[in-house]
Amino acid sequence: ITVNSVVKAEKSMCAAIGGVLKPKSHKGKRFLEEREAKVIENTKTTIFVRGGNTSDVVKQFMKDLFSLKKPDAVMYQRKNPQRPFEDAGTLEYFSHKADASLFLLGSHSKKRPHNVVFGRTYNHRVLDMFELGIQNFKPLSFFKNQKCIAGSKPCLVFNGATFETEDTYARLKSTFIDFFRGPEVEGVRLSGLDHVISLTATDDGKLHFRSFKILLKKSGVKTPRIELEEMGPSFDLVLRRHQTAPPALYKTACRTPKALKSTKKKNISYDNFGTKLGNIHMERQDFAKLQTRKRKALKKVSNDTGVPPVSKKKKD
Repeated sequence: ITVNSVVKAEKSMCAAIGGVLKPKSHKGKRFLEEREAKVIENTKTTIFVRGGNTSDVVKQFMKDLFSLKKPDAVMYQRKNPQRPFEDAGTLEYFSHKADASLFLLGSHSKKRPHNVVFGRTYNHRVLDMFELGIQNFKPLSFFKNQKCIAGSKPCLVFNGATFETEDTYARLKSTFIDFFRGPEVEGVRLSGLDHVISLTATDDGKLHFRSFKILLKKSGVKTPRIELEEMGPSFDLVLRRHQTAPPALYKTACRTPKALKSTKKKNISYDNFGTKLGNIHMERQDFAKLQTRKRKALKKVSNDTGVPPVSKKKKD
């Protein structure tokens, strides 16, 4: 992958006129429409990039995560020597080219063995980066059992108070949610829940990553019995370096578009159980003029017996 080849491809699709891209063909028009800003964004794509030197552990680590992320992932096979904490220009270029907002960079050195960098971008500029070291790695092939379906949406479980008390780990938790969340869906059937990812933060600063397959067993009732079977990969992560976005930029990146903001409706409220309540405003009524249904029991009584008087008709 070279810069010249990408520039030539983009120039063949579009012509730059006054800083505005104007498509020359229908293919170029569709290309620009896919890259336009959307109110509801597409499923986030992840690029997997190899550094200048990678170990076998890092290679297998990236392959296993790539298999969990498919089809919303792109794997770069060539070596790309870079130092993202000093200059992230290459990663930003790859992000813009692949229209990806997440990246995973793998490298290996004597100073930082089995090193990976999880990161995300905003407007194709690096937002957050976390450098982690891999320990006790067990690949998918280590577990001899059936795996989950490719492209399935996992259930994410975060254990440990560190994710809530420390800002760095809270931002790391948000990055992992973006990385593994998958496509947004309105509903999931029970048989579609077949994958659980558990991340546990311990007091010694390690993150224990475990992946399980959900097994639905017969229970004798309508609801099945749930069992978890570890399917891999399994590894521990140690936080080394991190770079987080300033609060102002992070607030801008998390801003909700106006089209998605729910407008507050007057005189409508919800209780703790989600029941919709409404207030109705009416004019003051005169109950003396209120028309009611007439019944015999409500007629006036003329004697002490309680029998209403009989009306006599006049003869002509």
